Amino acid sequence: MKSDRIDQPKGFVDSNWRAAAGTGRGRVSPWLAVVVVLALAGMGWFAWRTWLAPKPAPKPPAAAVVSTAPVQRGDVPLQVSANGNVTALSTVEVRPQVSSTVRTVHIKEGQTVKPGDLLFSLDTRMDEANLAKAQAQLLRDQADLADARRALARSQELLQRNFISKSAVDTAQARADGLAATVRADQAAIEASRVAVSYGAIRATISGRTGVINAFPGSLVLPNSTQPMVTIAQVQPIAVTFSLPERQLAALREALRAGPVQVTAQPNDGNQAPVTGRISFVDNTVDPQYGTIRVKAQFDNEEQRLWPGTYATVSAVVQTLKDALSVPPQAVVTGPEGRFVYVVQPDSKVARVPVRVVSTTAAAAVVEGVQPGARVVVEGTQNLRPGALVREAAARGASAADAARPASAGH
Repeated sequence: MKSDRIDQPKGFVDSNWRAAAGTGRGRVSPWLAVVVVLALAGMGWFAWRTWLAPKPAPKPPAAAVVSTAPVQRGDVPLQVSANGNVTALSTVEVRPQVSSTVRTVHIKEGQTVKPGDLLFSLDTRMDEANLAKAQAQLLRDQADLADARRALARSQELLQRNFISKSAVDTAQARADGLAATVRADQAAIEASRVAVSYGAIRATISGRTGVINAFPGSLVLPNSTQPMVTIAQVQPIAVTFSLPERQLAALREALRAGPVQVTAQPNDGNQAPVTGRISFVDNTVDPQYGTIRVKAQFDNEEQRLWPGTYATVSAVVQTLKDALSVPPQAVVTGPEGRFVYVVQPDSKVARVPVRVVSTTAAAAVVEGVQPGARVVVEGTQNLRPGALVREAAARGASAADAARPASAGH
């Protein structure tokens, strides 16, 4: 009986648990159904968007912004530029010709002098005394010569009367001739003394500007001294020496045969205005080590903007190409297949046109292979390909494009 009471509740619990468990497995949660429906709807929308929805038309490529310039026809001056060294047209180192003591200094440092201006006075008292002595000796010898000539005249008169022999007349003639030679020697001695006295006055031989003065009153100066008393440099006119490549020599000589070749120099004085001169000298030998020829240009230098020892940028037109086609130098592109330019077509697309470069300067490149008036790309070539669409814009340096125009574009 005890066991039956115990087992009865156990069976009741088991039967009820199984019935409840069976009922839970048979039901579906409504939230799960909602999630499944949403997932299927999202997958369908994605598939429709990916494979079935109409795709938008592709956008045309954006036009590249470039700067262009027209191909010019006309005379193109070929200008060469080089760095030049400014030198005095002539330089004189003033030294004494005799050993003496400086008595007076008549100039100041940095003074402008002319030929004949007195620079220094030396002590010439000894030379002046020698000059006076030579002059006195001349007077005495001239008196002796006059007496000898009178004696010769009397001897010749007595010879005609046969009062003396011919030998006596010859002796009188020899004495007169000897004294005449002595007088001439005295005159030469006087000239030498005058020259010695003139050495005491040191004068300028050129026009120019004086440098540092190294001699002062009381200084002993020597002819063989290594240090000059003063240096005079001619700065008006002045010269600029520069070197050109030997390939320019033929064109330079041809230009010189046609007339004076003008050059411009840009001094390093902050003033942007150049000075104008002309070529005055071309060396007779090309430097074999560097392949250059030395050229000298002369400038009036009235404003003294060029100074000896400084540097200046020199430019010269050595040749002019007649009726040539030119473009800005930056328009020429170098590629694996050679040099070419991008030409803008009427449909605003670019075409690659091969060209042959005849010559190039800082302002223009003379080319062959393009038509005059065609517009070539100057800025923006690095992003272009043949057939690319472009849009023209004003160049950042409009003045540079104007400078690239030939001398006479109206031909």
